Amino acid sequence: MQAKPKPFDMGALERFFRGAQVEIPDHDSIAYMLTHPKKRLRVKLGIDPTTPDFHIGYLVVFRKLKILQDFGHQIVLLVGGFTARFGDPTEKSDTRNMRGVEEMKSGVAAFKKQYGKVLDAKKTEIRDNSEWYDSMSAEDLLRLMSETTVAQMLERDMFKTRMKEGKAIGLHEPVYPLLQGYDSVELKSDLTVIGTDQLFNENTARSLQERRGADPQMIVALELIPGTDGNQKMSQSLGNAILLNESPEEQFGKLMSVPDNAAITYAKMLTDIDMREVETAMKGGGIAARDIKLQIAKTIVGEMHGEEKADAAQTTFLKQFQEGGVAEDIEIIVLEEETISAKKLLLASGLADSLSDAKRVIAQGGMQVNKRPVLNPDLEVTLTKKEQLVQRGKRRAVYVKL
Repeated sequence: MQAKPKPFDMGALERFFRGAQVEIPDHDSIAYMLTHPKKRLRVKLGIDPTTPDFHIGYLVVFRKLKILQDFGHQIVLLVGGFTARFGDPTEKSDTRNMRGVEEMKSGVAAFKKQYGKVLDAKKTEIRDNSEWYDSMSAEDLLRLMSETTVAQMLERDMFKTRMKEGKAIGLHEPVYPLLQGYDSVELKSDLTVIGTDQLFNENTARSLQERRGADPQMIVALELIPGTDGNQKMSQSLGNAILLNESPEEQFGKLMSVPDNAAITYAKMLTDIDMREVETAMKGGGIAARDIKLQIAKTIVGEMHGEEKADAAQTTFLKQFQEGGVAEDIEIIVLEEETISAKKLLLASGLADSLSDAKRVIAQGGMQVNKRPVLNPDLEVTLTKKEQLVQRGKRRAVYVKL
C-alpha cells in the first residue's frame, strides 16, 4: 500500500507557482488538486533529446517538479525517443531535418545522467514515446491525425510566419503537436509543467484526453529565461546558454556576465531569493547590484554542484575578474604551432566552439591575449615556451605555450 502524500504547505505552493504565466484550467483548481490529501498526481515533462548537453532553462522546470516530488506526486519524465527524430517545429523558421535512431540514443543516455542533479531518480518514472510510436500502424496514425484539422495545426505563429515568407512547411511538422499531445493520453497525465513555448502542443493533449473519456491534464506554463545576452531565448545554437554539465567556475562566470534584466529573471525562476530584495538592489545599482548578482550566481551554482563548490567558484571569480588577478588553477594548453591565427588560437584553446564562433567573439571585441584586445581574427600570434594568457570575455581564460 502506497503511503499518503505529504500535505503541501503554503510556502511550497508559493514556490511552485512562482513565475507561472499560464495556469489551465485556473490557479485555484490546480492548487486544490496539488494540496488534496488523497490525490497523487501524475506529472508529465516531455523532453526531446536532440542534444547531449542540457542548459539551465531545464533546471527551471526540474525545480518545480522536485517540489511536487517531495510532496508525494509522481513525476513522469518522457524522453522523446521517437518524436525527437524529426523535432518540435516550435519557434523554428525552417523545416526540421529528420534524425536517425542511433543519434537519439546518445541524447537519451545523456539526459538520464543529468536529470538526477535535481530529481530523486529512484522516485522518477522514465518513459520513452518510442514505446508506442514504433509499434503504431499507419492506420492507427492516420486515425489519430483525423482528430484534428490542418487549419488548427497551421494556426501556430511560426507556421503563419513561414507561409508569409514563402518558406516550406514539411508535412510531418504539423503532426508533431498531435504526437506530443497523444503522449499525455498514453501516460495518463494529470498535470504538465512546461515553458510557455509548449502551450499549443500541451493544449492539444487536453482535447485528445477528453475524447477518450479522461480528465484533461492541467497545465502550468512557466516564464522562459533569456540567454546570457539577456534578449533571446536560451539556446546552444545562439551561443547564449549555460549548460548543466559545465564546471562551477564556468557557470558562475556566465551568470555574473548576464545583463541585470536577465539576472532578475534568473533570480525569480532559479532561486527562492526574495524578489523585493533583488529588485531593490538592482534598482540601486553599484555594489548592491553586484552583491545580489553574486548571491544569485552562488545560489544557482550551489543547487547544481553544492555549497562548497559554489563558494570556490565565487572565490575564483572575484580573484580573476574583479581583483585583476588570475586563478592559480587556470588551465595550461600546450600547442605545437609556433604561429597561429587569433581565430584558430581561440578554438585550439577551447574558448570557442568553432571558427565561426571564434570570429564572432573577436568581431565583438571579446578576445584578449596577455590582456590586450585582439580585433583581427587573422592576426598571427607567436607562441613561445613562456605561458601567455588568452581570454574570452571576462569569464573564460587559459594559458597557452609551446
